This record gives sequence, structure tokens and C-alpha cells, in this order.
Amino acid sequence: MAAVGASVLLGVSISAVYGGLAGVFAEVFDGVASLTAALVLTYMIIWMTQHARTMRAELEQKLETVVTTGQMLGIVALSFVAVSREGLETVLFLTTLAIIDSSGTLMGALGASLTVVLLGVVLMKGIYRLELDRFFQVTSIVLIVFAAGLTGYGVHELMEAGEGLRIQFGVLGQHVFDINPPMNPDGSYPMLHEKGSIGSILAALVGYDGNPEWLRVLAYVGYWLVLGTYVFLAYRAEKRSQ
Repeated sequence: MAAVGASVLLGVSISAVYGGLAGVFAEVFDGVASLTAALVLTYMIIWMTQHARTMRAELEQKLETVVTTGQMLGIVALSFVAVSREGLETVLFLTTLAIIDSSGTLMGALGASLTVVLLGVVLMKGIYRLELDRFFQVTSIVLIVFAAGLTGYGVHELMEAGEGLRIQFGVLGQHVFDINPPMNPDGSYPMLHEKGSIGSILAALVGYDGNPEWLRVLAYVGYWLVLGTYVFLAYRAEKRSQ
């Protein structure tokens, strides 16, 4: 509970700071927050590929050591550190998504929380024994999708901040294409527009943009190529060693 409270406090603090920003400063904050969240997710992806097979054994060994020595404070500390780390990552991640689409982020966060609680109950009752290595493999792919989208969005926001400071990006600042449908007569956005009901969800989840700049596309594709290749080679090597 202490770790959850600390994470909530951090989230409130970040929201308060962001609420006081405007113009170029807000765009810089958006870009830096997005790239920071992408960096954290990148660390998670690399960490999971390296610990997928040994994670369960490491946790069980640590808990067994703490329990057998009667160091209950150790369990508290271990739980606090684990939850705090995940809480920090969640705050960074959700803060960035909330900037893109606050309502969609809220619904997604609530749905994910319910899923985690349900999964925790199932695991505690022993109904299903989770295979962490397979779980990490699937999660790594999902995180690459999220992180690539955040990288592209962060680059886009920093470019907008740069343009506000009259920095010229040349060809890299030109739009690759523009598939955003025109606004509705009543002034609302169509569903498939990047700010529409469906487009905004895709923007938050996979970094969808109806009129991306060349630099954003290069950052997005480059992230996929680098991290995707790394994860593919890492898990292929692991499979061969089994």
C-alpha cells in the first residue's frame, strides 16, 4: 500500500506540473515524457529477454531465504521495491498516454487493473500456473508496439516545440502522407481521424498518426527494427539452447 501511495503521489505531482505548462514548454514536456517512458519500456523489454527463464527461480529463492531466516522486514522491503518500480513505470507510461487521450487512458487503465486483479486471484488459487518465459515473450512484443508509438510521438512533440522556436527541419519535417479525413460539418472529428474516437485510441496504443513527419516515421520504424531484431534474436538463441 505504501508503494501504491507513493506512485499515486508521483502521478499527481507530474499532473500538477504539466497542468501549469503551455505552448513550447508543454510540447517539450510531452516529448521528454514520451521518450522517457519509451526508454523505461525499452529497459523492461531488454530485462525480460534476459531473465525470462530465471525469473521464477530467482524470486522463489529470495523469498525462501527471507522466510527461512525470519526476516519479515525483508519481504516488506522486497514487495515495496517491486511495486514501487512498477508504479514508477506505470506513472510515466500513463502520464504520456493521458496527454494523448485522457478518457481512453482512464478506461484502459481501469480495464487493465481489473484484468490484473483477476489474474492475481487465479494465480493465488492455483488454477493456472503462469509460464513466465512465454508470458515475457508475448509481453515483449506488446511493449515494443507501445514503445515504438511513444518514441514516434515524443519525436513529433519535440519537433513541434522546435518549430515553435523557429527551428527548420527541412525534408525531415515534411509529412509523408495525410490520410486524416476532413472534419465533420458540426466541427467534430471523424472516427478514423487521429483525434477521433477510434483514431485517438490507435494513437495512444500504437502511435497512429494520419499525417506523420518523415523524422517521426524514421524513429518509429527504426525502433521496431532495432528492438524487434534484438528480441527476435534473443528468444531464438534461448530456444536453441533448450
